[in-house]
Amino acid sequence: MTGLTHRHHRGKTMLNTLSSLDLRLIRVFRAVVDAGGISAAQSTLNVSQSTISNQLAALETRLGYRLCERGRAGFALTAKGSQLLNASRQLLDAAEAFCVEARQLERKLVGQLRIGVVGHTTMRAHARLSETIRRFRQREEAVELVLSMLAPGTLEETLINGEIHMGIGYFWHRAPSLQYLPLFTEHQLAYCSQEHPLFQQAGNMPVEEAARHDWAWRSYPLPDIPLPVENWRITARADNMEAMAVLILSGHHLGFLPEHFARPMVEQGLLRALNPTLLCYHPTFHMVTRQNSRQSEVIRAFMQDLLAAHQLPPSH
Repeated sequence: MTGLTHRHHRGKTMLNTLSSLDLRLIRVFRAVVDAGGISAAQSTLNVSQSTISNQLAALETRLGYRLCERGRAGFALTAKGSQLLNASRQLLDAAEAFCVEARQLERKLVGQLRIGVVGHTTMRAHARLSETIRRFRQREEAVELVLSMLAPGTLEETLINGEIHMGIGYFWHRAPSLQYLPLFTEHQLAYCSQEHPLFQQAGNMPVEEAARHDWAWRSYPLPDIPLPVENWRITARADNMEAMAVLILSGHHLGFLPEHFARPMVEQGLLRALNPTLLCYHPTFHMVTRQNSRQSEVIRAFMQDLLAAHQLPPSH
């Protein structure tokens, strides 16, 4: 602040650091200036003229210079008093802004939230996640969101090691350190391409017949699949939907894809479902977080908004 430096006057140490008393004296000084004099400031400050005069004198002693002329000739700021007035306005405005911010922080969500989501989920699921973010951003918050599309095989690992705070996808384990909340179900069907010898028969293919052909499978475990795949001829593996689609479209492999993901290729005549009734499974997508009684307010708030977006109760 201009003029508020370490100085000496009549052997006394002048203002070097601010105390609550200094701030009170500066507010008195401003009130006197705003009122146009000591007498006029009495009603504002609700104290006597002598008290105000003593407070101004105390501030001048702390500063080491005179702020104003006061007496029979009336009230007038000195040159240094004018400069201090400008500096005091900056100081008190900053102090008020600090108090407002400090009060807001009590209820404000701050920090970072890292979320991992399995890629190629339905547009409906993406819309619900977008709705969640919209709800969350309506809160009193200053949170950096980091959203990553991850392969299913890495979601649990990144959650457990702390790389992400929340995962949305399907999971085949139930790690005791994680909390799982079901959100929605995805439909996966087995497909063959137009280059595959089963293409013309696709639609009501017996499971036994399909099992005699080469299959592309996931390089990670699949949850709750009700098919006897242990004896199938699995000759290729993929860790994501695009890679699986490439293997199926080669005409050599059969494989599972999410129905919504395969639909455009089915409409183009490139793929057919082998047997939508029997060669299918329905994994449940979960929201997963670390099991922690001291879970952050940010994570809890986003969880509430995610459940609301999926029209699930908060106690779900």
